[in-house]
Amino acid sequence: MSTLQNDDPVAFDILEGEKRRQRDGLELIPSENYISEAVLEGLGSIFNNKYSEGYPGKRYYGGQEFVDQIENLAIERAKKLFGVPHANVQPYSGSPANFAVYVATCAVGDTIMGLNLFDGGHLTHGWKVSITGKFYKSVPYHVTSAGEIDFDEVHRLAQEHKPKLIWAGATAYVKKYNYQKFAEIAESVGAYFAADIAHVAGLIVGGVHPDPAPFADVISTTSHKTLRGPRGGMVMVTHKGLLKDPELATKIDKAVFPGIQGGPHDHQTCALAITLGEALKPSFKAYSAQIVKNAHVLAEELKKYGFTLIGNGTENHLILADLTSKNISGKDAETALDKAGMTVNKNTIPNEKRSPFDPSGIRLGTPAATTRGMKEAEMKQIAAWISEAIEHHTDSAHLQKMKENLKEFCKKFPVPGIK
Repeated sequence: MSTLQNDDPVAFDILEGEKRRQRDGLELIPSENYISEAVLEGLGSIFNNKYSEGYPGKRYYGGQEFVDQIENLAIERAKKLFGVPHANVQPYSGSPANFAVYVATCAVGDTIMGLNLFDGGHLTHGWKVSITGKFYKSVPYHVTSAGEIDFDEVHRLAQEHKPKLIWAGATAYVKKYNYQKFAEIAESVGAYFAADIAHVAGLIVGGVHPDPAPFADVISTTSHKTLRGPRGGMVMVTHKGLLKDPELATKIDKAVFPGIQGGPHDHQTCALAITLGEALKPSFKAYSAQIVKNAHVLAEELKKYGFTLIGNGTENHLILADLTSKNISGKDAETALDKAGMTVNKNTIPNEKRSPFDPSGIRLGTPAATTRGMKEAEMKQIAAWISEAIEHHTDSAHLQKMKENLKEFCKKFPVPGIK
């Protein structure tokens, strides 16, 4: 009997239920992944017991010898991995990382630009319900009918509104980012250019996606998506950013602490350091390449089953399907697939006509499945199952039978850290 099982059997049973859910089903949400046992060990370590306000060598509490070592290790690995001169590894997650960029580069009321939420953008890039859309004047840009960022519109809006900050990045964008075009537009109006690479960080370091470091002033990211790490965030300053503003690194650090956060989560920093060490290994490049291969195959197979895909496919890890022609909403599709043992998320699509709580699309991707060792052949099978579940979405018995079959399938592909 484990300590948790003995001390708190109710919490233990809930944890075991989640283990079974992850082990026995297919995780297809593109922003989720499985961390290695080593990263999990760091995340659950006794670094959780320490409080460490400040930065290495400049803490407000004593007893920081090993905390400083692990944070410096994470910083040095991040700088090497992303080719940047400065990295802050303390953000609790992606949203505070992004807010730190605002605090460092903008005053309240300044104009900012980011991708419109319904076109695949993120809440923290200025959407109206986010604090970033309330503290700053947000001018959103959109995608074209082909699902690509409308750079003509980005240029026109930038010239008209003269933003202080322009974001590149999204939560549901299926194309590669043209960071050079963003940089040219930002430079033309004197704006800071921030690349939020939360979704594609692992693809960038794996060499299968364009690198923003030569073009962006600031790079923000989470660590738990394609980078395959703990739930956390980073903000990095590039050589270009320091040329634009030699104080930018200092401004970022002050924005994170004491600007918007207190003490860092040291156990998270430990897990992040381990994650970055894994990403520096040659095997990570092969993993990243397989993510993209799998996503391409899955997209092409879904098209064969009559699915309409935004952008007509994918150039990264993520697929966005418009279910209008399937006569099912994204919410109902998410529910049906969940009953069949496949986890996706309902999602808005460009020019959305429905409510964001019951939208027209679903978002799915391949990072987690690839971590389990699935390749092209498995993607073809998954596409067939997705089509079958959508076709039989009102038949609970059929979906339950599918779930049982998927459980047998999943036994061949173990989840790291789950027995």
